[in-house]
Amino acid sequence: MVATPIGNLGDITLRALDTLRDAAVIACEDTRVTGGLCRRLGIDTPLLPYHEHNAESMRPKLISRMKNGEAVALVSDAGTPLVSDPGYKLVRAVVAEGLTVVPLPGASAALAALVVAGLPSDRFLFCGFPPQKTKARRDWLADVAAVPATLVIYEGPSRLADSLADMAEVLGAGREAAVCRELTKMYEETRRATLADLAAHYAAAGAPKGEVVVVVGPPLAAAAATEEDLDTLLRAALDRGDSVRDAAAAVAAATGRKKREVYARALEIAGQ
Repeated sequence: MVATPIGNLGDITLRALDTLRDAAVIACEDTRVTGGLCRRLGIDTPLLPYHEHNAESMRPKLISRMKNGEAVALVSDAGTPLVSDPGYKLVRAVVAEGLTVVPLPGASAALAALVVAGLPSDRFLFCGFPPQKTKARRDWLADVAAVPATLVIYEGPSRLADSLADMAEVLGAGREAAVCRELTKMYEETRRATLADLAAHYAAAGAPKGEVVVVVGPPLAAAAATEEDLDTLLRAALDRGDSVRDAAAAVAAATGRKKREVYARALEIAGQ
């Protein structure tokens, strides 16, 4: 399992270079992407495509090569394999055959964003990509709203403004966050603000260029959650169909407010 650069070629490790050169074959998502990387790094190891569309047929072939004593290097298009990537099924199959899996750590967009965001990193949840449709995305966000950890979310640039608006509504407008763009590349940028401010910025500025990682701080502490935050979270929960009791319980967990207090406010909003 070989991590490859997410932008800057200098992030390739010496161990990764040796492994990619010595492997019998490199299994990769896209041979064009990995082929370009290999040419720049002076690596001429044969490439085999391994992705979600051919994985079922390719896994037995790769395992057969391993059983014959060949070393197979698995890479993704960029970063660490298996992070928002289907390679875990190959790892499970290899382990089931009693073969060895070796991790070669390196670049990861999720970790790079986490350490530059300026948000608590002692506990975090990698969430991957949210759904593209608004209703599904809001439900998806509701599932992680109360998780007492920093959230790391991948998003496409064209959907960023809408996604941030949903995050502000479901997770809390005042929740601290960072949008990290083009990490390790020439135009690397990290913008830090509340979810509401970030949503307003990208709604006005339009879709940014490049890859995007959104890092959202933990739920607001009771002292930090304003009445406006409380109402925003409660309305979002009630709008998606939660009962008053369920909405109050979720928002109390997300903000640290007393359940009785939040339930009373939920009743008022539901009555309106």
